[in-house]
Amino acid sequence: MDSEGFETSRGAVASENRPSDIELWQALQQGQMAALGTLYDRHVGLVYSIALKTTRNTQDAEDLAQGIFLRLAQLTYDPKRGSLRTFLAVLVRSRSIDLMRSRQRQQNILQTSHLGQHSESMETPTEALDRAESTEEVRNALAQLSENQRQVLHLAYRNGLSQTEIAEQLGAPLGTVKSWARRGLLKLRQSLQDKLEGE
Repeated sequence: MDSEGFETSRGAVASENRPSDIELWQALQQGQMAALGTLYDRHVGLVYSIALKTTRNTQDAEDLAQGIFLRLAQLTYDPKRGSLRTFLAVLVRSRSIDLMRSRQRQQNILQTSHLGQHSESMETPTEALDRAESTEEVRNALAQLSENQRQVLHLAYRNGLSQTEIAEQLGAPLGTVKSWARRGLLKLRQSLQDKLEGE
């Protein structure tokens, strides 16, 4: 057999020995973390590209892709319902849309809490907070919040983190983080409203 034939033959054997996505998924379920690396190499390009197309933000796309693969072993995937690649594509698109909707809700809340009352329609939550924090009234209002409430609002609006990401960073339950954010915004809005009415 010539060298070209040998290379072709060797490539065919390597292809036959290549584990399928389902085999790797099953290995991952059994705690074989090496399978995660192979699945990551195979599919991270697809996952990242879908996230980037949806969010149009490289950092968000990277975070979404990383998060999905880090939690892959805990996700509910049924091989009978389709390929793992399709499952990942649907999952990342859904997560990306959820992130964008969450950001929009946060921006709407920020604007209605008087932090964004003079902002232009295209102003981001971060820009609104940066501008608003320059006023003594807002600084005083923020000072009345608990440390947890201030931290959550800072991470959400300054760092652009989702509530899930904040919960992970703080090591706190998601429900607790949502409660801190909701109470912090309500207290902030009330403080600013009282200030406006007192003028």
